[in-house]
Amino acid sequence: MQFALVGIVGFIVDASLLTLLFNVLDYNLYLSRLCSFSCATLTTWLLNRLYTFRMQIPLEQSKGQEYSRYLMVQIVGALLNLLVFVFVIWLIPQLKSIAVIPLAIGAFFGLVFNYTGSHYWVYRNNGNATN
Repeated sequence: MQFALVGIVGFIVDASLLTLLFNVLDYNLYLSRLCSFSCATLTTWLLNRLYTFRMQIPLEQSKGQEYSRYLMVQIVGALLNLLVFVFVIWLIPQLKSIAVIPLAIGAFFGLVFNYTGSHYWVYRNNGNATN
């Protein structure tokens, strides 16, 4: 549940920046999406670390190692998320003007992948992980 709540915060960061960059500042849609996703990823790592998994890092794993693993999971999740985002716009071109809808669909697929990767790989040494 906490992972989903952190995901919602990440989605709000992502959607807000995407809307600002694309709709208000008239930046390229895909560049806007890349920027918004990057900010959302950093936000979710910090929140997941502090609240969801309450990680006590084993001596052999530094924050850098943990973040590297988290980033790898996020990159694969992002590729899935972005692929779904682009596919939905390709499938229904009218949604380009309402980019938050394909963003939400992509985010759902990314959320499932990211939770699985975070729970079973990034934070696997943490017996205190909560669902």
